[in-house]
Amino acid sequence: MSLRTKDMFTLAALYAVASLAGWIFSRIGIPLPWMIGPLVLSAALSVSGLLKIAVPVKTRPFGQMTIAAQVGLAFTPAALAALIGLAPIMIGMALSSAACAGFVALLLARSTNISLSQAFLSTFPTSPVEAAIMAERHNCDPAPVILAQTTRIAAVVILVPIAVFAMDGWPDRAGVVRGGTFDLLGNGFLALLAITGALLFKRLRLSNPYFLGPLTFSSAASAIGLHPTGFPPEMLSLAQIILGTWLGSTFRHDLFVNQKRQLITILTSTFLLLGLVSVLAIGMAWMTGQQWEVLVLGAAPGGVTEMALTAKYLSIDLALVTAFQLTRIFIFMPNIPWIIRMIDTYEKRKNASSSGQEP
Repeated sequence: MSLRTKDMFTLAALYAVASLAGWIFSRIGIPLPWMIGPLVLSAALSVSGLLKIAVPVKTRPFGQMTIAAQVGLAFTPAALAALIGLAPIMIGMALSSAACAGFVALLLARSTNISLSQAFLSTFPTSPVEAAIMAERHNCDPAPVILAQTTRIAAVVILVPIAVFAMDGWPDRAGVVRGGTFDLLGNGFLALLAITGALLFKRLRLSNPYFLGPLTFSSAASAIGLHPTGFPPEMLSLAQIILGTWLGSTFRHDLFVNQKRQLITILTSTFLLLGLVSVLAIGMAWMTGQQWEVLVLGAAPGGVTEMALTAKYLSIDLALVTAFQLTRIFIFMPNIPWIIRMIDTYEKRKNASSSGQEP
């Protein structure tokens, strides 16, 4: 058996066991079971060293496109009109979240031996892959950045739904994520929208194309009344299994064994950021009269795919949560590169000055 064939069998076995974990979590009644179950299992196998292969990052776009296209169906004309009036709150929450992330990044840099630019890349909510790429461009070790970003997303995905359910009441099994129905033409149209949007956004080199592209096209179709048919629940569950398995596999064994002190600091900073942003969101909800669940999910420093899926599972205003997340993304994503360049330049000048050399 060739090495490639063996890896394919191993990957297939991993997805099978991950599906079983999702089923067990769903029977127990854990929120978002088809994502959290595979995530916990994959992370445990990876950290223990039993998972010998890397789950291809190319599997993630399928999950992103599926969820994004489904999320876009929530953007009805009435929902879009309601979002416009909340734009000031969305922008305010995004900027406040940035301030919280900056504060935590400063603490992280002072508590460890990592650079300030590396600390900011580890803390600011963005894609783990994109953060790692920026870290390499600035000659930073990408491993702690990936660990911090992945830990943040995993913590949000696991803790936020459980916290909301603990405060609002634990779910019954009727609360599972509901999809549409199997309709060859309707599902095919939605899939075509998702693929077209993803390819176009990728061609234009826009950030997060596999989520924002399908979301834009699906939202536009829904807003003008074309009414694509939502994917069936089985397809949504499959998308969650793929996303959860990949996310858990990014927790590498060597990071947990060789950098324990740094790991503890990163975990602490992650929980601190989540706590600060959640308190800020609850305070904003109290001042504006909005639902606290919406603002907590909207401000949560997790991936927009995961938060949209969480909102759908929790039966919270999906369009509003997604709009909050996208507002933060459109403010953060274009600005993170130049902010990191500015920080990197400042650090180089500071180091050169302290060593008595010219920058």
